[in-house]
Amino acid sequence: MTLTTRPRGTNDVGPGQIELWHELEERIRRVCAAYGYQELRTPMFEHTELFQRGIGEATDIVEKEMYTFQDRGERSLTLRPEGTAPAVRAFLEHNLGSGSLPVKLYYFGPMFRYERPQAGRYRQFTQFGLEALGSGDPLLDVEAILLPLELYKSCGLSGFEVEINTIGCPNCRPGYRQELVEYFQPRVERLCSSCQNRLHRNPLRLLDCKVESCQEVLAGAPEITKHLCGECSEHFAQVLAYLDALGVEYRLNPRLVRGFDYYTKTVFEVTSQELGAQNAIGAGGRYDGLVEELGGKPTPAVGFAVGVERLLLALQGQGKLQPEPKGPSAYLIHFGGDTKLKAAQVAHFLRGQGLWVELDYLDRSIRAQMKAANRLGSRYAVIFGEEELSRGRLMLRNMQDGQEQEIDLEDLKQLAKILGECGK
Repeated sequence: MTLTTRPRGTNDVGPGQIELWHELEERIRRVCAAYGYQELRTPMFEHTELFQRGIGEATDIVEKEMYTFQDRGERSLTLRPEGTAPAVRAFLEHNLGSGSLPVKLYYFGPMFRYERPQAGRYRQFTQFGLEALGSGDPLLDVEAILLPLELYKSCGLSGFEVEINTIGCPNCRPGYRQELVEYFQPRVERLCSSCQNRLHRNPLRLLDCKVESCQEVLAGAPEITKHLCGECSEHFAQVLAYLDALGVEYRLNPRLVRGFDYYTKTVFEVTSQELGAQNAIGAGGRYDGLVEELGGKPTPAVGFAVGVERLLLALQGQGKLQPEPKGPSAYLIHFGGDTKLKAAQVAHFLRGQGLWVELDYLDRSIRAQMKAANRLGSRYAVIFGEEELSRGRLMLRNMQDGQEQEIDLEDLKQLAKILGECGK
């Protein structure tokens, strides 16, 4: 370990990349506003039991991937591995359900999972998600699919696909679970060790295993369709009817499940051709029992989440979401001494007007300062020459065409107006 190396599974986002993040965040906020979602920010760590009860103790995340520690009060805390359970906790703690329903929330922030780092997958990663709590309307399921699709399209992403399934509810799922156990039990020796351990605790999770030997066994596994109760069957039919009516293309995938125990009824996943085998760029579904599981009244809910790094990887693979390079409105060139002081005063004024301006801090030559202005892509150079200053003037040079004009030092608002117009 060295102090100049970041921990495995983490990433730095600096100049040249952070602009992409800012652009994506702005698009997320715009599309969420269009659908009526409001931002929620929760702590980066929660009580461990929140995730054990919410996600499920027989899940990979709880069993293998959580960053859990004891604080000085010997309380067990966990860095949040996902955003839904904290959102539901906040929904309950602040009694958000007492107002207008459904409550529509979205979040954007870091999550933590101890898993093998891959392209676009980190141990600290950023997740954007949304939650709609308080309605069981199938149209909300569809909107949880539509919103991320609108986001992807606004970024110019193409080649993505929606897969959808239903996994029933606590009333109709036990029969399916039993049939899965009966199917896999005679074939248990062909399953990976994780699937063998899950067979009786959480047999639906076997459908999500990517190990090749398990995939071969899975090919003949029963599907949930014949086990659906009337309510679940009707709900899913309405979801598909809305998708058809709104022209949303999708593929039915009877093997699709989610990795968290709280899901019920609709589950879906969005994949991208740009990401290879690990091709998911978002997933979600309905979780009608989670609010009650965490101590609230029965409250239907549906949500979606996407790993931001995965989405950016897909966008960059297609050359999308490329913000125009930005440079300062002006570079203030001085000769040191009194001219540097005057440049600092003018810079202070212009920055107070919301303008990005730079000046030299290394006492370089005029030629070196002009080169620095060019490297930064500055639109103008403001030259603080001693002769001009003696007359109360500044020299403003257009860095693109070389044209120059003098500006009255007493009329800095005119300078700010010129620089502001060039930034539009």
